[in-house]
Amino acid sequence: MKITDVTVTMFERAIPQASYGRHTLPGSGKLTLGLLRISTDEGVEGHAFLGSPVRTAELDAASLVIALKSVVVGRDPMQREAIYKDLARRAGLSTWRCVGAIDVALWDIAGKVAGLPIYQLIGSFREKAPAYASSPGWAEVEQYVEEALTVKAHGYTAYKVHPPRLGWQRDLEVAHAVRKAVGDDYRLMFDSTGVYTYPEALRVGRELEELGYYWFEDPLPFEDIYNYTKLKQKLEIQIMATELSPGAFHAYEPWVSQKATDALRGDVALKGGITACLKTAHLAEAFRLNYELHHGGNSLNNVANLHVFCAIPNTEYFEVVLPDEAQKCGLVTDLSVGSDGFVHVPKGPGLGVEIDFDLIEKSKIRVLS
Repeated sequence: MKITDVTVTMFERAIPQASYGRHTLPGSGKLTLGLLRISTDEGVEGHAFLGSPVRTAELDAASLVIALKSVVVGRDPMQREAIYKDLARRAGLSTWRCVGAIDVALWDIAGKVAGLPIYQLIGSFREKAPAYASSPGWAEVEQYVEEALTVKAHGYTAYKVHPPRLGWQRDLEVAHAVRKAVGDDYRLMFDSTGVYTYPEALRVGRELEELGYYWFEDPLPFEDIYNYTKLKQKLEIQIMATELSPGAFHAYEPWVSQKATDALRGDVALKGGITACLKTAHLAEAFRLNYELHHGGNSLNNVANLHVFCAIPNTEYFEVVLPDEAQKCGLVTDLSVGSDGFVHVPKGPGLGVEIDFDLIEKSKIRVLS
């Protein structure tokens, strides 16, 4: 089997307005996504999506075709490891998101050829994942309280606060109000997206400990390993870092060796695909660390993340970023969280889901090839 072509179909969709702090993408409420299609001479195709509410696919699609297509065409799609190595060497000419999209599409092909869902192909551990709801950034404390109560009533197993990030004192008002609203037994997390100084992070972390929050995510700038190491030594609450730390798989090494985080963090889009996520999960497991999967930003990335989740033992929660509808587009039937708080992995071959090609064709802008 040989890869004969790589294309990206650009399509547009409307998204609800939501704030994700400094990650918020400015615009008119529309988002451009990309459907990556890898074709083979035996008629088997692999797919992935580019783009998310915080990153339009326009930023990645052109570089994928210009810098990475030539690495892939003519290759055996089953040689994923060799292709990943070659793509990683050229990531600087494109992005890790593009490397990740190609890798996801190759795993999709492998699963279809084997007649197995990806999670079984790479090592089945479970078939469902407990989901937590991850808030956008709200302006008012009451909006967090209302959302937390809503997701708890729906059945989500936990709620993660992305605070207003208008000063640590205001952020702690939210943390206190949400804890009071949901009660002492409901699991809460807190993600400040890297905005605090070390003294601020220490103050906030100590108060989150008193409030019984489960983890404190990205309290410091994403590259600040030195102060993460200090902070981890001072706090009892679980520190969660590396989601947006520079680099992909090999960049985790200093975080582990310097004991700068209590768990590793990543996803198929940010860190280079399923292949890289598996490498990281196994690295983390060797040090008795969890590898907690970040949301994927679009429907197929979230499906790919779920396959990884269900293939490894050392991860605890599946993240659903709110508003949920902003992260979903392009599938006939998307992932959903049941009243029991779980999301179930698709059982079809490859990614195991049906792409809504009619919808994509109707909203198509152009095809890059």
